[in-house]
Amino acid sequence: MSVKLDQLTSWLKDRKITEVECMISDLTGIARGKIAPTNKFLDEKGMRLPESVLLQTVTGDYVDDDIYYELLDTADIDMFCRPDQDAVYLVPWALEPTAMVIHDTFDKQGNPIELSPRNILKKVLKMYTDKGWTPIVAPEMEFYLTKRCSDPDFPLVAPVGRSGRPEVGRQSFSIDAANEFDPLFEDVYDWCEAQELDLDTLIHEDGPAQMEINFRHGDPLHLADQITVFKRTMREAALKHDVEVTFMAKPITDQPGSAMHIHQSVVDTKTGKNIFSNEDGSMSKLFMNHIGGLQKFIPELLPLFAPNVNSFRRFLPDTSAPVNVEWGEENRTVGLRVPEANPQNRRVENRLPGADANPYLVLAASLLCGYMGMVEGINPSAPVKGRGYERRNLRLPVTIEHALERMENCKEGVKYLGENFMRGYVAVKRAEHENYKRVISSWEREFLLSSV
Repeated sequence: MSVKLDQLTSWLKDRKITEVECMISDLTGIARGKIAPTNKFLDEKGMRLPESVLLQTVTGDYVDDDIYYELLDTADIDMFCRPDQDAVYLVPWALEPTAMVIHDTFDKQGNPIELSPRNILKKVLKMYTDKGWTPIVAPEMEFYLTKRCSDPDFPLVAPVGRSGRPEVGRQSFSIDAANEFDPLFEDVYDWCEAQELDLDTLIHEDGPAQMEINFRHGDPLHLADQITVFKRTMREAALKHDVEVTFMAKPITDQPGSAMHIHQSVVDTKTGKNIFSNEDGSMSKLFMNHIGGLQKFIPELLPLFAPNVNSFRRFLPDTSAPVNVEWGEENRTVGLRVPEANPQNRRVENRLPGADANPYLVLAASLLCGYMGMVEGINPSAPVKGRGYERRNLRLPVTIEHALERMENCKEGVKYLGENFMRGYVAVKRAEHENYKRVISSWEREFLLSSV
């Protein structure tokens, strides 16, 4: 037994944990795995899962057989999942003392599974390590609280808060509006504290009962794990308080969408200095190149930032979300905002990802785009001053089909992320979209049923 597993054993025994949720993330971000008694978990030192869970769609279906058997063993073999002792969290809402342990996935030769989202993020982080760089991120997660409803044909509506009335209008940054759900968020903060999640601030966003939780800046892998845990925690707290929580990118018609803003910077691993700043405090060439890489490659890898057909509803005209990869200082109308900060804290805020993105893949993609810009010396466009919504030169693909086609043809994505991952991800998203196209929408019934 390794030293790390010894540490994990002590952690579980000290807390009298009786059950362990052994989990991995699929491409969508759904937690998949097994629940085991603690003794069995420690005896087996991990778990095995079918490789096929990494080609499963959000509807539970699989990709076409042609792709499936090109990327996976025809015998539908298992992959080996090893626990990461740095990714162990309590499950405070469980009836019995329970822990969730995030696992890494390997083939029988010990090679990392190429389709694994967590392995993809590790792969990108190693690129930075090899250059002597350490990336730092600070995610911001937006989401809606809604009234519970079991019928998907009914539109979502705001829940009733402590006052006994649902929220109407827009209440940006309203403390009273956020306090409507104090009992829920008291549980969230208590549970997150028990899980040692690095939460910072709670903000009421523009939409009715739309909230934002900010995370403290830190290591990208650790924060991707925390976002995965946080989303489960929010859903459990919502169930306890008889409301729903959704991280859909655009859950309510004519209301703002929900984003996962990512603040990212890079420091020199040896000195700890921010490489985005020169000695005189000005913006460095590497910072300009980082922005240039984001501008060039986000449109090529957009399905990693906007993974669902619903994601693209955030990018419709006249919404509060950015619709291009323009950049500007202290400018929230562009996709890439440079907040005012001292030289050591200089960073870029990527405002394009949706809250529905897989946290491992979206952090990997955002950091990879910036990395490619730095290693290839890509210069950005001129910064935007004033309103940037109408800028059309650097607009994004407007449909999931167009975005998947561009991603499929992105040679740099294949070079850095691997052909198997690129083909598998595109295939999963295409399979999901084919399922979506089979469903007749309420708009079609309302406007076409008796009119055409």
